[in-house]
Amino acid sequence: MAKSESSKQWLRRHLTDRHVQETRAQGYRSRAAAKLIEIDAKDRLLRPGARVVDLGAAPGGWSQVAAKKVGARGRVVAVDLLACAPIAGVTILQGDFRDPEIRDATRAALGAPADLVLCDLSPNLSGIASADQARAAALVKIAVAFAVQVLRADGACLCKLFQGEAFSGLLETLKRAFTSVQVRKPAASRSESRETYVLARGPRGH
Repeated sequence: MAKSESSKQWLRRHLTDRHVQETRAQGYRSRAAAKLIEIDAKDRLLRPGARVVDLGAAPGGWSQVAAKKVGARGRVVAVDLLACAPIAGVTILQGDFRDPEIRDATRAALGAPADLVLCDLSPNLSGIASADQARAAALVKIAVAFAVQVLRADGACLCKLFQGEAFSGLLETLKRAFTSVQVRKPAASRSESRETYVLARGPRGH
Protein backbone atom coordinates (compact mmCIF):
# COMPACT_ATOMS: atom_id res chain seq x y z
CA MET A 1 0.00 0.00 0.00
CA ALA A 2 2.82 2.40 0.92
CA LYS A 3 4.51 1.77 -2.40
CA SER A 4 1.27 2.38 -4.26
CA GLU A 5 0.75 5.71 -2.48
CA SER A 6 4.36 6.69 -3.20
CA SER A 7 3.83 5.89 -6.88
CA LYS A 8 0.70 8.05 -6.92
CA GLN A 9 2.57 10.95 -5.35
CA TRP A 10 5.37 10.62 -7.92
CA LEU A 11 2.85 10.57 -10.76
CA ARG A 12 1.04 13.65 -9.44
CA ARG A 13 4.34 15.53 -9.12
CA HIS A 14 5.45 14.37 -12.56
CA LEU A 15 2.24 15.49 -14.26
CA THR A 16 2.33 18.93 -12.60
CA ASP A 17 6.07 19.40 -13.18
CA ARG A 18 6.70 22.60 -15.18
CA HIS A 19 9.47 21.01 -17.21
CA VAL A 20 7.30 18.00 -18.09
CA GLN A 21 4.51 20.30 -19.26
CA GLU A 22 6.85 22.52 -21.28
CA THR A 23 8.67 19.68 -23.04
CA ARG A 24 5.38 17.95 -23.87
CA ALA A 25 3.96 21.17 -25.25
CA GLN A 26 7.02 21.49 -27.51
CA GLY A 27 6.68 17.90 -28.73
CA TYR A 28 9.69 16.43 -26.95
CA ARG A 29 9.56 12.79 -25.88
CA SER A 30 11.12 13.18 -22.46
CA ARG A 31 11.60 15.64 -19.64
CA ALA A 32 15.36 15.21 -20.16
CA ALA A 33 15.09 17.48 -23.21
CA ALA A 34 14.71 20.44 -20.84
CA LYS A 35 18.10 19.67 -19.26
CA LEU A 36 19.94 19.69 -22.56
CA ILE A 37 18.12 22.85 -23.70
CA GLU A 38 19.18 24.59 -20.48
CA ILE A 39 22.82 23.47 -20.67
CA ASP A 40 23.01 24.40 -24.35
CA ALA A 41 21.64 27.87 -23.65
CA LYS A 42 24.56 28.42 -21.25
CA ASP A 43 27.34 26.62 -23.09
CA ARG A 44 26.31 26.86 -26.76
CA LEU A 45 27.11 23.25 -27.59
CA LEU A 46 24.71 22.81 -30.51
CA ARG A 47 25.05 24.92 -33.62
CA PRO A 48 23.86 24.67 -37.23
CA GLY A 49 25.82 22.09 -39.21
CA ALA A 50 27.26 20.28 -36.17
CA ARG A 51 27.73 16.51 -36.00
CA VAL A 52 26.41 14.92 -32.82
CA VAL A 53 26.47 11.44 -31.28
CA ASP A 54 23.79 10.65 -28.68
CA LEU A 55 24.72 7.59 -26.58
CA GLY A 56 21.87 6.12 -24.58
CA ALA A 57 19.43 8.02 -26.75
CA ALA A 58 16.07 6.31 -26.13
CA PRO A 59 13.38 7.54 -26.03
CA GLY A 60 14.99 10.33 -28.05
CA GLY A 61 14.47 13.62 -26.22
CA TRP A 62 18.09 14.74 -26.49
CA SER A 63 18.29 13.66 -30.12
CA GLN A 64 15.18 15.74 -30.87
CA VAL A 65 16.81 18.81 -29.32
CA ALA A 66 20.06 18.18 -31.18
CA ALA A 67 18.37 17.65 -34.55
CA LYS A 68 16.41 20.88 -34.20
CA LYS A 69 19.54 22.84 -33.30
CA VAL A 70 21.95 21.45 -35.93
CA GLY A 71 19.42 21.69 -38.74
CA ALA A 72 19.51 20.10 -42.17
CA ARG A 73 23.24 20.74 -42.62
CA GLY A 74 24.08 18.90 -39.40
CA ARG A 75 23.99 15.24 -38.51
CA VAL A 76 22.75 13.41 -35.41
CA VAL A 77 23.48 9.73 -34.74
CA ALA A 78 21.50 8.17 -31.89
CA VAL A 79 22.64 4.88 -30.31
CA ASP A 80 20.78 2.74 -27.79
CA LEU A 81 20.15 -0.88 -26.87
CA LEU A 82 16.44 -0.07 -26.80
CA ALA A 83 14.33 0.61 -29.84
CA CYS A 84 13.72 4.29 -30.56
CA ALA A 85 10.93 5.55 -32.81
CA PRO A 86 12.15 7.47 -35.89
CA ILE A 87 13.11 11.12 -35.46
CA ALA A 88 13.37 13.50 -38.38
CA GLY A 89 16.99 14.31 -39.12
CA VAL A 90 18.37 11.55 -36.87
CA THR A 91 20.13 8.29 -37.82
CA ILE A 92 19.15 5.71 -35.20
CA LEU A 93 21.34 2.69 -34.48
CA GLN A 94 19.96 0.02 -32.17
CA GLY A 95 22.71 -1.88 -30.42
CA ASP A 96 25.36 -1.80 -27.70
CA PHE A 97 27.91 0.96 -28.28
CA ARG A 98 30.47 -1.24 -26.53
CA ASP A 99 30.27 -3.51 -29.60
CA PRO A 100 33.03 -2.59 -32.10
CA GLU A 101 30.59 -3.06 -34.98
CA ILE A 102 28.21 -0.50 -33.49
CA ARG A 103 31.07 1.94 -32.92
CA ASP A 104 32.19 1.48 -36.52
CA ALA A 105 28.61 2.02 -37.73
CA THR A 106 28.43 5.20 -35.65
CA ARG A 107 31.60 6.57 -37.24
CA ALA A 108 30.32 5.68 -40.69
CA ALA A 109 26.99 7.40 -40.03
CA LEU A 110 28.77 10.54 -38.80
CA GLY A 111 30.87 10.74 -41.96
CA ALA A 112 33.42 12.98 -40.24
CA PRO A 113 34.66 13.71 -36.70
CA ALA A 114 31.93 14.71 -34.23
CA ASP A 115 31.52 18.13 -32.69
CA LEU A 116 29.65 16.81 -29.66
CA VAL A 117 29.10 13.49 -27.89
CA LEU A 118 26.10 13.28 -25.57
CA CYS A 119 26.16 10.53 -22.96
CA ASP A 120 22.95 9.91 -21.00
CA LEU A 121 23.65 6.25 -20.37
CA SER A 122 22.16 4.20 -17.55
CA PRO A 123 22.69 0.49 -16.83
CA ASN A 124 19.91 -1.93 -16.00
CA LEU A 125 19.42 -1.17 -12.31
CA SER A 126 19.60 -3.95 -9.74
CA GLY A 127 18.60 -1.87 -6.73
CA ILE A 128 22.00 -2.50 -5.13
CA ALA A 129 23.55 0.96 -5.02
CA SER A 130 27.21 -0.08 -5.10
CA ALA A 131 26.69 -2.48 -8.01
CA ASP A 132 24.60 0.02 -9.99
CA GLN A 133 27.19 2.77 -9.49
CA ALA A 134 29.95 0.46 -10.66
CA ARG A 135 28.01 -0.47 -13.81
CA ALA A 136 27.20 3.16 -14.55
CA ALA A 137 30.84 4.17 -14.03
CA ALA A 138 32.05 1.44 -16.38
CA LEU A 139 29.68 2.67 -19.11
CA VAL A 140 30.85 6.26 -18.71
CA LYS A 141 34.51 5.26 -18.94
CA ILE A 142 33.90 3.41 -22.21
CA ALA A 143 31.85 6.33 -23.53
CA VAL A 144 34.64 8.79 -22.68
CA ALA A 145 37.21 6.65 -24.50
CA PHE A 146 34.90 6.47 -27.51
CA ALA A 147 34.28 10.23 -27.42
CA VAL A 148 38.01 10.97 -27.50
CA GLN A 149 38.30 8.78 -30.61
CA VAL A 150 35.44 10.35 -32.59
CA LEU A 151 35.58 14.02 -31.56
CA ARG A 152 37.23 16.90 -33.37
CA ALA A 153 40.16 18.55 -31.60
CA ASP A 154 37.83 21.29 -30.32
CA GLY A 155 34.89 18.94 -29.68
CA ALA A 156 32.96 18.44 -26.46
CA CYS A 157 31.40 15.63 -24.47
CA LEU A 158 28.42 16.04 -22.12
CA CYS A 159 28.07 13.13 -19.67
CA LYS A 160 25.51 12.32 -17.02
CA LEU A 161 27.18 11.17 -13.79
CA PHE A 162 25.68 10.19 -10.45
CA GLN A 163 26.99 11.49 -7.13
CA GLY A 164 28.44 8.61 -5.14
CA GLU A 165 31.58 6.62 -4.56
CA ALA A 166 32.56 6.58 -8.23
CA PHE A 167 31.98 10.29 -8.93
CA SER A 168 35.43 11.66 -8.08
CA GLY A 169 37.13 8.86 -10.01
CA LEU A 170 35.05 9.58 -13.10
CA LEU A 171 35.89 13.29 -12.86
CA GLU A 172 39.58 12.37 -12.83
CA THR A 173 39.03 10.13 -15.87
CA LEU A 174 37.47 13.05 -17.72
CA LYS A 175 40.22 15.45 -16.65
CA ARG A 176 42.85 13.09 -18.01
CA ALA A 177 40.97 12.76 -21.29
CA PHE A 178 39.99 16.44 -21.84
CA THR A 179 41.62 19.82 -21.36
CA SER A 180 38.58 21.43 -19.72
CA VAL A 181 36.01 19.80 -17.39
CA GLN A 182 33.06 21.64 -15.81
CA VAL A 183 30.18 20.40 -13.67
CA ARG A 184 26.61 21.41 -14.54
CA LYS A 185 23.41 20.94 -12.50
CA PRO A 186 20.56 22.34 -14.60
CA ALA A 187 17.43 23.57 -12.84
CA ALA A 188 15.45 20.97 -14.80
CA SER A 189 17.30 18.27 -12.85
CA ARG A 190 15.34 17.66 -9.67
CA SER A 191 17.18 18.87 -6.58
CA GLU A 192 16.89 15.50 -4.82
CA SER A 193 18.31 13.64 -7.81
CA ARG A 194 21.92 12.43 -7.61
CA GLU A 195 22.40 13.06 -11.30
CA THR A 196 24.97 15.64 -12.34
CA TYR A 197 26.15 16.62 -15.80
CA VAL A 198 29.79 17.08 -16.69
CA LEU A 199 30.87 19.06 -19.73
CA ALA A 200 34.32 18.16 -21.05
CA ARG A 201 35.99 20.06 -23.91
CA GLY A 202 39.11 19.52 -25.99
CA PRO A 203 39.93 15.81 -26.15
CA ARG A 204 43.59 15.19 -25.44
CA GLY A 205 45.78 13.35 -27.91
CA HIS A 206 44.80 15.24 -31.10
